[in-house]
Amino acid sequence: MTRNADTVQERLLAEILARNAEVEYVKRFELGGATDRETFKSKLPVIAYEDLQPEIQRIANGDRSPILSAHPISEFLTSSGTSAGERKLMPTIKEELDRRQLLYSLLMPVMNLYVPGLDKGKGLYFLFIKSETKTPGGLLARPVLTSYYKSEHFKTRPYDPYNVYTSPNEAILCADSFQSMYTQMLCGLLERKQVLRLGAVFASGLLRAIRFLQLNGRQLADDIRTGTLNPKITDPSLVDCISKILKPDIELSEFISGECSNENWEGIITRIWPNTKYLDVIVTGAMAQYIPTLDYYSGGLPLACTMYASSECYFGLNLNPMCKPSEVSYTIMPNMAYFEFLPHEPNSAALSRDSPPQLVDLSDVEVGKEYELVITTYAGLYRYRVGDILRVTGFHNSAPQFHFVRRKNVLLSIDSDKTDEAELQKAVENASQLLSKFNTSVVEYTSYADTATIPGHYVIYWELLVKDSENSPNDDVLSQCCLAMEESLNSVYRQCRVECNSIGPLEIRVVKSGTFEELMDYAISRGASINQYKVPRCVNFTPIMELLDSRVVSAHFSPALPPWTPEKRR
Repeated sequence: MTRNADTVQERLLAEILARNAEVEYVKRFELGGATDRETFKSKLPVIAYEDLQPEIQRIANGDRSPILSAHPISEFLTSSGTSAGERKLMPTIKEELDRRQLLYSLLMPVMNLYVPGLDKGKGLYFLFIKSETKTPGGLLARPVLTSYYKSEHFKTRPYDPYNVYTSPNEAILCADSFQSMYTQMLCGLLERKQVLRLGAVFASGLLRAIRFLQLNGRQLADDIRTGTLNPKITDPSLVDCISKILKPDIELSEFISGECSNENWEGIITRIWPNTKYLDVIVTGAMAQYIPTLDYYSGGLPLACTMYASSECYFGLNLNPMCKPSEVSYTIMPNMAYFEFLPHEPNSAALSRDSPPQLVDLSDVEVGKEYELVITTYAGLYRYRVGDILRVTGFHNSAPQFHFVRRKNVLLSIDSDKTDEAELQKAVENASQLLSKFNTSVVEYTSYADTATIPGHYVIYWELLVKDSENSPNDDVLSQCCLAMEESLNSVYRQCRVECNSIGPLEIRVVKSGTFEELMDYAISRGASINQYKVPRCVNFTPIMELLDSRVVSAHFSPALPPWTPEKRR
């Protein structure tokens, strides 16, 4: 497949266009039945979600005519609630499950090339569903992973010795996130010596599980000691399932109790699950900031990023899953969708219908260059801008490999400055280096453009992991962290600070331990998916601001101006 990527892509596009030749959206652009690339590119515009919203709303409201796809839209897949601030509805059709399953089926054969013996044990994966909603027209709307876990593909999957989970389906499919997490953790503890890998979707999800163990370890140990299940677990199918496997085990109970009561949690993962070979979590993009904390809890276990996917489409695999997180590249699978790439020029003019962009095909991208991903799918997305920025790192046969750079969104802006997620992440990383001599790290962060002050200023909320309370960073150190962040930001920001005085000193507000867990709980209570939840790197929703500010334990400001001279302007 990767040897003839361009041929596969050409054939796939022709198949999509032939199948959907009579749908309303395609007919609008008068292709006249053509299925070739040239006609497709000359007739169909490159679009964003807002361009499709009227059609999507009609389908959501019950219009069953072939608007976007000749195959019936089977459900909507909801995008992450924290992506660009709104939940998007992505149309999908039943056969897309087969395509997703194909990609899943490739994960373990790839991993087996690097990690032997995975058929001799189990995986402890913290997987969750969200209760779904229905559109006015009766279609399900739910996260892509909820759709997959509830599908027969997952529920009745054939036995595979390389892909056995400690978590029973009943625990994964329980809609109550506490009961689901509790029983998944309990099963993982019961089979702790069989566990060869730990995982969650995002790195933050695995850290949330460790935090859950800290809070509930004593109760879990009691359940294991007595062989009876916590009365808070009330889901009938879950109670029935767990009661069959939970037996009194005093030795295990004492071990768990001892580990969880130990103040030092460094290496806790390998202490409790001693045969763990790697952690299977996404640590690319904004998730990279969790790497130090994962290393702390795991004793530096390898971090495997296996797959690149979204609600819109499943894209590809990491063919070298045991590489360093900073070196992760995903090979795009050319049979998943038709892929085009918009060269990413940060300072270029905005696209318009009058100045159509020159998109590049999958096989024609250039190593070292950055592109925005554009997809055409069987389910009815045509030349759709996903919003991900990717950098080409090489090729596997004729299929390109990409490093995920960032989401294409500006996070912070006070004046003419524009700070994106990657810049903010780098600034946090640089500033947090000042904390290392105090054995302290940044566990979580988010930001806010505070325009209530004159001039406005950036506010960064930090949750810290202080490993030695007698040697914690003082106000002077944290103030220097503020300055270090400013020094890391772009020249436009620094010009606004130094020459224009249009931005005030950057502020770091340190919040209590557990604050970002409360933030996630709040988001989930408002409908966010526990699987897809990502801490928003910028916040402006009043209840969230109030929650964060009510947990602030100290505030620190940059004590000086960052360096800037006119010669450094770009």
